[in-house]
Amino acid sequence: MTSDEAAGQEAARAETWRFQGRARLALAIILVLLGLWTLKAFLPALVWAAILAIATWPLYRRARARWPARGHDIALPALFTAAAALLVLIPLGIAGVELAREARVIYAALEEARQHGIAVPGWLGGLPVIGAQAVSWWRETLADPAGYSEFLGRLNHASLYGYTRELGGQLVHRVVVFAFTLLALFFLYRDGEQVGAQMLAASHRAFGPHGERIGRQAIASVHGTVDGLVLVGLGEGVLMWLAYLMAGVPHPALFGAATAIAAMIPFATPVVFCIVGILLLAAGSVTAAVAVVAFGFAVVFVADHFIRPALIGGATKLPFLWVLLGILGGVETWGLLGLFLGPAIMAALVLLWRDWTSRAEALEAAEPADDSPLLVGDRLHREP
Repeated sequence: MTSDEAAGQEAARAETWRFQGRARLALAIILVLLGLWTLKAFLPALVWAAILAIATWPLYRRARARWPARGHDIALPALFTAAAALLVLIPLGIAGVELAREARVIYAALEEARQHGIAVPGWLGGLPVIGAQAVSWWRETLADPAGYSEFLGRLNHASLYGYTRELGGQLVHRVVVFAFTLLALFFLYRDGEQVGAQMLAASHRAFGPHGERIGRQAIASVHGTVDGLVLVGLGEGVLMWLAYLMAGVPHPALFGAATAIAAMIPFATPVVFCIVGILLLAAGSVTAAVAVVAFGFAVVFVADHFIRPALIGGATKLPFLWVLLGILGGVETWGLLGLFLGPAIMAALVLLWRDWTSRAEALEAAEPADDSPLLVGDRLHREP
């Protein structure tokens, strides 16, 4: 075999390898897309399981170091999965009991209003501009039993029935997603070390060491978001619960839980304590209403301007503006998952931008000055 024939065969083999590589890449992309399409209904459960596993993994590793795996290794993963389930189910159960109690009170109030109407609140006439009109409408519509019955008759019962059916369907869907989240979380706890090693190997093969840095930045973002949103939100809920308790708000625990949940969403906390202030104002407690609203704004100001930026931005070295945009944009795009996905995506993008700009600055520093003879000569050689 001549050297030309050997070179030809080598070129043919190289072309075959390139074609096979492109074919494998196309097949891999098609299979990934098909897999995502197949699992689209369960992707939220998988993402939630990953977020919960990342947020609790340091605690799980310390527990694993204290109690090493034995046998089939299901005890510790099952224990952590059950703890995660209880962290969700216990607050929901308490809220459900409170809502059930409130439903009976509301039903009794509606029945009383149907028979005797609803008296005009004393503070309604004091509202600026619209006070007189509001009092007149209230007397004609709600204070008179006949007007109240007519007002209820205007409600579209068919629409109410449709909303009830839709709510029931959404509730069933949430229960299914939650069940699969717990199942996926159990396997992530059990096989987390192996899954992490496989993802690290795949990242090195696909992206080199930069892929690991991006992954670590995203994980740090999830940790920082959990600390900055969940823990700070719980702290705000506890503080406002104490304020509601001191102000004599009915069912302060329920309103405290609502404040804690709302505190995890930017700009949502004032809605809750302003509603509480309106309820206190309607009951005639003007001083308590002003105190609750003022204290609420003070708590939100400290949490949003000092504590959250330090926890979230400090963990990811991410400017607070991008943290806020990531949270708001994530909620708008992904729903509740966006609270954690948004900052993680922003953290990865900011890391890529910093790497890109630092390399550009390094290249510029390595190049000679614009007016150096070498660079001028190089430009002359490159220009036609």
